[in-house]
Amino acid sequence: MAERPRRKQLADQVAETLQERVLNGEWKPGEKLPTEFDLIEDLNVGRGTVREAVKILVTRNVLEIRRGNGTYVVENPGQVEDPFGFAFYGDKWKLAEDLCEVRLLLEPDIAALAAQRAAPEEIAYILECCDAVEEQIHSGQSHSETDRAFHGAIAAASHNHVLSSMAPVIQQGVSAFIEVTNSSLTQMTILTHRKVADAIARHDPEAASAAMREHLEHNRDHIQNVDGRGKQ
Repeated sequence: MAERPRRKQLADQVAETLQERVLNGEWKPGEKLPTEFDLIEDLNVGRGTVREAVKILVTRNVLEIRRGNGTYVVENPGQVEDPFGFAFYGDKWKLAEDLCEVRLLLEPDIAALAAQRAAPEEIAYILECCDAVEEQIHSGQSHSETDRAFHGAIAAASHNHVLSSMAPVIQQGVSAFIEVTNSSLTQMTILTHRKVADAIARHDPEAASAAMREHLEHNRDHIQNVDGRGKQ
């Protein structure tokens, strides 16, 4: 009975070693890990220990196993798409409204930081996402994923790691708004997105904050006006 706890303890140690290699950049996001045999040789442990260590890091969202293709570092190690289980909230309208409220507390200041700190390539990507959302709306395509990318790019351009790590919450708010309103605020989305993107490109934090607030206030008001629960 002592062997199992010992192997579990060893697997935890191996997991920490593997995670450290991700943290120090030895294995980058999206990169494939060495084969199981190579890891056994490198770490001088058994196959079962390596497999348990990998499972630990899968649960932490550091690694992912692609069947028949090996083990990879995830694109955003440690982050999960739905960290607070919003998918299981029963009242989607209340969820969308609450998320919008949280976004109003955060995103205007995030946009201001992005306007101060964004590098040229980050500004180019924000503008690219803004253009893509507009094109998708005009062509009748779903813009949800690109809209999420737009807001995620702004969070990343804040150069604040804590705020960047909250991007999944912001992106859940984007998706929840589009879902409950059936993408019915498209022209205002185009207008206010452009204001935000242009202010960031000009490195104007006050204008970026004001434009983001305008964008989110329109979203909040629209949710309340078209609330499917029959609220007035």
